[in-house]
Parts: sequence; C-alpha cells; structure tokens
Amino acid sequence: MGENLSATELAALIGRVFHPAAADRGLAFIVDVPDAKLPDNPDWRRRRELATAWSAGLAGLPGALPFDRVSLFWYPHADGNNADLPDTMFRDAGMIPGDTAGLADLEAVPTAEIFRDHGVIIAPTELSATAPLKVGARAAGTGPDGFRAATMPGFLASMIPALRLDYGEINRRVNLLKSWLDTAASARFSMRAAGKIHLLELDLRHREGHASGGLLRHNGMAGNLPSGEAYIVPYEGEIDGEASRSAGVLPVEIDGEIVLYEIEGNRAVSVLSSGKVSEAEAARIVAEPAYANLAELGLGVLGDFGLEPTGSILLDEKLGLHIAFGRSDHFGGSVGPGDFTSPEAVIHLDRVFIPAMQPGVEVLSVVLAGGERERPIIENGKFLGLD
Repeated sequence: MGENLSATELAALIGRVFHPAAADRGLAFIVDVPDAKLPDNPDWRRRRELATAWSAGLAGLPGALPFDRVSLFWYPHADGNNADLPDTMFRDAGMIPGDTAGLADLEAVPTAEIFRDHGVIIAPTELSATAPLKVGARAAGTGPDGFRAATMPGFLASMIPALRLDYGEINRRVNLLKSWLDTAASARFSMRAAGKIHLLELDLRHREGHASGGLLRHNGMAGNLPSGEAYIVPYEGEIDGEASRSAGVLPVEIDGEIVLYEIEGNRAVSVLSSGKVSEAEAARIVAEPAYANLAELGLGVLGDFGLEPTGSILLDEKLGLHIAFGRSDHFGGSVGPGDFTSPEAVIHLDRVFIPAMQPGVEVLSVVLAGGERERPIIENGKFLGLD
C-alpha cells in the first residue's frame, strides 16, 4: 500500500488538527465507492484501503483519542466533484467494497444521523466532498451538536509527508495572507503567456478571506487536509445594481495549449485563443454558464516547504497561486449546484499557476489594492512578506 501513517502518528495528527474532546461524540471516516458509471482505479482502491487501515488502527488505540466511537461509512459516489452527498451511507462491516454492489447487505444509516453522532468527519474520497461538507458543517452550527470536517479528495499515499509538516507555521502564513485579502478591494495580476503579457483584475469587494491552515478546531468548519492556503471568492455581482468589476484576460495552460479566457463581470465570456482545447473551452462556457464563473482566488503556501505536485488537486492547489472556475457557495459565494444544468455538471475546478503545472504561464506579479494602499504579494512567482 506504500507509505502510511502509523496509528500513533494518525492519532497525533487528529489531535493537532481537531483538538478533539469527549463532547465531540465520535469520529467518522466517510468514503465514496465506484460503480459502472464511474469505474474504480488503483488510487481510489488504495484510498479505501487507507481509510480502512486508519479506522482500524484508531480503534486499536483505546484512550489515544477522546471519542466514544470510531466509524467508517461507505457511500455511492456523488456523480461529480462537490456535488451534494447522498441522503444515506452504509456502515462498514469489515470488507472493502469494490463497487456499489458491495453495499447491498450493509446497514444503511442516514447521512444526517452520521453527522449528528460524530463531531469529527474525515472524508478521503475520489470525488471532492468539500462543498457539501462546508455547507453541512455551517448549517449544523458551531454548538456542541455540530461537527467539523477534513476533506481529502484524491488523497494519495505520496501525500503522507505533507501530513507531517509544521501546521503551526503553515497556519501563521495562511492567516497573514487572509488578513491581507480581508482588506483588499481588488487583486491585479500580470502574467506572461504565449509571448505576451496579460492583465486581469479580480473584484474582491463585499468578501472576506478564508484561512485553511490545517487546524479545524471548532464546529462549523470544514476544509482540506493536507492544507495550507488562504482563499477568497471574487465578488460575483449578486447585489442588485452593482456589477462585478472582475475583468481582463486569464491565460491557462491546458494539455500544453494556452487558453486565453476573456473575463467580464467575473465570468469567462469568450475564449480569445485558438486550438482544440480552446474550442472545447469556448463551447463549455456556453453550454454550462455556471462553469464560467470565477469561483476562487487561492494562495497556497506549501510550495515554500519543498513539496512537489502529486497529480491530485488536493495537494497541488496548496503549492501556490490558483484560480478556480465554477461553484462558489461553499466558500461564501453565490453560485451553487442549482445554477448548473445537472448534478453531474457541478464543478469547482482549480487551475494552479506554478511552473511544474503550467510551464507556459509565468506569474509576473499579483498586487492587492484597497483604498489608497497597494500590497504586492507575489513577484516572479514568489510570495513576498511571509517570512
């Protein structure tokens, strides 16, 4: 199965991240399961094996954590990243299901009951459950009957080193970035791609930044693990009579092709480049207008700790600057599942601007502006002022 955390290391990690107490009731791992529509793959299978080993390992360490139960639940995948979770999940009975047929004889448990009976939820899934768990944790509230959750979509054993980082220092850097986002009215980008410099401005009015520093110690919170980013939803123009000022050109390298999105009102309104990928993206923003929404400006800090891309967005987005398309309501924005044409179309898609992932796009500068003050935060791809 490759590198893994020992049960003792896992218990220590959960202690650092969640600071659990007896009032938290229990810990639940929830994991999605493949079917014929979305077949299994080796990474997904290993993730289910990890979840099984983690739950069994913690159960074998009585007294290491203050929970009265450690549970593992399986559920049919939700059809898309950040789509709503099913109403029912299935309690593990000691066998790792190969697909949804393996759930038939298991005890069905309402998802709401799982959240009620477990104060800490960990979701090492194939498809991201971040959005529904953020919404669910927020709805359950910050009181003793609420819960908090760590989401691990696409987690790989190769990410184990990221779970051993100094999350105290990561949390400090992330919260500093959040404080800068909180006071910014806009973010201005200068990027070089295809031999030209492209300018973009994101409207950050009417928004607050969020810190995902790897510490989830209060009910009502949900975030990724591994973690290490500050992020904010650009203003999407939902206030009557006040349009979003996000505008410019956003270059993204996809499959070796530079795609140039023309941005107006915080949405990609056209594609200025040509090529096979550009044509596909131009058709996509027409067919699925909610996908065209700029849903997040993210500032990941883990690249400064020597980590490299793993091929999973869970970690890769935390390595540096990223901008997402699609769903934003789980981050405090206004675009949710109902704005897409179907549950299967719901998406929150991060584009990560680091050389290892987009060598054809160079981030020259990122400047936050608020009132009369300007704060350069990235220059030539490097963060400024975090040390």
